[in-house]
Amino acid sequence: MDRFTAMKAFVTVAELQGFAAAARRMRISPPVVTRLVAWLEGELSIRLLQRTTRSVALTDAGARYLERARRILADLDEAERTARAERTAPVGRLVVTAPEVFGRREVAPLMGDFLARHPAVTGELVLADRIVNLVEEGVDVAVRIGVLRDSSLIARAVGATRRVVVASPSYLAAHRRPRAPADLAAHSLVHGSALTGPAEWRFHRRGREVRVPIAPRLVTNSAEAAIGHAERGLGLTMALAYQVKELVLAGRLEIVLARHEPPPLPIQLVYPGARLPAANLRAFLELAATRRWSFV
Repeated sequence: MDRFTAMKAFVTVAELQGFAAAARRMRISPPVVTRLVAWLEGELSIRLLQRTTRSVALTDAGARYLERARRILADLDEAERTARAERTAPVGRLVVTAPEVFGRREVAPLMGDFLARHPAVTGELVLADRIVNLVEEGVDVAVRIGVLRDSSLIARAVGATRRVVVASPSYLAAHRRPRAPADLAAHSLVHGSALTGPAEWRFHRRGREVRVPIAPRLVTNSAEAAIGHAERGLGLTMALAYQVKELVLAGRLEIVLARHEPPPLPIQLVYPGARLPAANLRAFLELAATRRWSFV
């Protein structure tokens, strides 16, 4: 039998001083209440109630147990109310992870808006250019750019971004502007390894993928470092459009090889699918859906 149900039956009988009255309050039959109390007494190996044909009274042990049972049931009730509240109203802690540049520029403002709307929530924003294990590292939701490898995660598309090749106006003034991916062999290249991995850049032409091996002058795992070197005229680099948007608008970088760009990468919010999302996660997903993270 369920110990908590038996404990509740005992407390109700003690408070109402009768099995029939307790059965009516609990909406079960009197024989069921009797069996629950008897089972609890058997589990505890003590007599909790003295029964006569006309009355029910607590034993000394029953009176002591009643006080503790009430506290336990009150704590259980509070725990259940809290759990239900987390399903209906944002409350508690929300941990979000995102790539460093995108997280700082786009997700951090979103996190600030979310916390301002939901004062009962505390947040943590983890910025990392790596694939974070959500379950092992206690993360509720991740912003990921690109095709997902982990099919156990639930994904919600919230935007897309292009992969662009950029260079500074000064570099392009001093070197012949590339017109095709093959022209890269004659140029100084800065390779951001976090974006494209091996020393090759991928393009598309007439619906087919074109892989171009590169011999970069500089390799770095920092997108910002690669972009910074390109801005200072060291060469061309491949970056995500959101990373260079402001520099392009300011005229400090120019996009080249636009006709050869690969298809845009999806921007997605992902979270474990093994459990129903709590209210704070649902609220964050809903707010993120209002953002237009489209860099295409």
